[in-house]
Amino acid sequence: MIDTVLLDMDGTLLDRHFDDYFWHQYVPEHFGLKHDLTTDEAQQKLLARFRQQQGTLSWTDLDYWSDELGLDIPDLKTRVDDLIKVHPYVIEFLKYCRGIGKRLYIVTNAHSKTLDIKMRKTALGENFDSIVCAEEVGLAKEDPRFWEQLKRIIPYDDTKTLLADDNEAVLASAQAHGIKNLIYVARPSSKLPIIYSNRFPSIAYFTELITRP
Repeated sequence: MIDTVLLDMDGTLLDRHFDDYFWHQYVPEHFGLKHDLTTDEAQQKLLARFRQQQGTLSWTDLDYWSDELGLDIPDLKTRVDDLIKVHPYVIEFLKYCRGIGKRLYIVTNAHSKTLDIKMRKTALGENFDSIVCAEEVGLAKEDPRFWEQLKRIIPYDDTKTLLADDNEAVLASAQAHGIKNLIYVARPSSKLPIIYSNRFPSIAYFTELITRP
């Protein structure tokens, strides 16, 4: 029986289109203006740098990228925050979990400043017992040690916990730690096709996890 539900934020609860557009288009545009580069040239320079940090705390650290790129990344995010959207049926799923007595937590690699921007925009935080950012733990979710450290903040039983995430590397990390109930979110962005995982049970929408009476 599941008593604890751990949910990723970006791509799982929120439409990842915002993040994809922000990092792949909006930031390169502004970086290009600053350094007299075309957007294509800026994209080539930046995407290589972004890939080097994926799976680390630096990848989602807005202060790190502000310093690295010479741009006010939090300010840029607020300029396009109209693109921040909650995925369809997420609220219904959260209410369903509450109604059957589950403990609900957001567990995210997102930086605390990103979290503040997105919670202000969506008011999603009021649905959860608490929210944990990877910076609090000191490790990214891709590191299997993350999940043991998380237990110091959120006591949970590996056999009675469900984790949903749109990142297979994170699910593999949790699996290596011992979490048994893993769900891959196959529709992280409203602008991309649904792609199911070959490694983990997958859903496109959270309605698939709601048991009707």
